[in-house]
Amino acid sequence: MKTPATLKHKPVVVSNNYEQVDGPFARNTDVKGLSLGLAQRNDKGNVELSAKVWRHTGEKWSQNSEELPLHRVLDLSILICRSVAHFHEAYRYEHLYDPQQPVIDRIGLQGDAMTVAIDTENERINDDIKVFSQTLSDNDEMISERLRNLSKILKDMGY
Repeated sequence: MKTPATLKHKPVVVSNNYEQVDGPFARNTDVKGLSLGLAQRNDKGNVELSAKVWRHTGEKWSQNSEELPLHRVLDLSILICRSVAHFHEAYRYEHLYDPQQPVIDRIGLQGDAMTVAIDTENERINDDIKVFSQTLSDNDEMISERLRNLSKILKDMGY
């Protein structure tokens, strides 16, 4: 199913077969495609690039489709990578993190730093972190495949 080009988000680069590779939801998902293009929120000549997740209900394109600016997609990728790295070593902590030092990392971006931390405001963090860690472990093959591909592409680009 092709993503529509008639909506406000203007796709430029697309993955129209994403439903075939949508992780554990492959072949059984409402996410039909991914695209990179021009954001729907372009104001007065200011062009913003965005990524979009295209959902289809079976009858129409869903309002639950998500659009993200590219820098946020990359920031999410950084957050994922840093989190995966943390959980590879988290077994060393009784609660899978150090309650005295819940900040995992601060990653310099644009003159400041993005904080990556365990959410100690979550009242159920000790239970939720176990579930998160186990699910991350259960999905290790799928996530690792994507990270290896991302690493190869970045290396090929000179990063």
